[in-house]
Amino acid sequence: MTQSTPLKASFPPVVDPAVRVLICGSLPGDRSLAARQYYAHPQNQFWRLVSAVIERELVALPYPDRLAALLAAHVGLWDVVATAQRPGSTDAALAAIRRNDVAALAATLPDLRAIAFNGGAALKHGVRQLGAAAGRHAIVALPSSSPLHTIGFDAKLPAWLALRDHLTV
Repeated sequence: MTQSTPLKASFPPVVDPAVRVLICGSLPGDRSLAARQYYAHPQNQFWRLVSAVIERELVALPYPDRLAALLAAHVGLWDVVATAQRPGSTDAALAAIRRNDVAALAATLPDLRAIAFNGGAALKHGVRQLGAAAGRHAIVALPSSSPLHTIGFDAKLPAWLALRDHLTV
């Protein structure tokens, strides 16, 4: 990367002490960064997939209400990458990565049962960052909700629905 490649930064975690499943992406794409919202690209399937998981329609809700509904369902959000250089939005172009401390965040969540990684880049960076802490929680690899991951919604859905197992009491 060159000095002119912009440094991009993730958002703060969306969590509370009742979170049972933490879904981690890699780093928000350009649309999400511009909107200051997780998964803001209209073709990203995240909100549709999570709607199915928690059995509540989220897509039509205003963004703050989406986040509140996630927390009410015991689902948290964060990204494994704190900052990186990246032209565009593809994870393959991530460089100069500084990781978020997912292990430290997980340690503050007393009800956490699973950490789910939305896509291969999130899984690769997240598991590496968790280190020994990875054994404390179920690790769930999810097919990316990104429009760049071209398998259809129906093919992604079963893996996402498996998150329900970690949400029930």
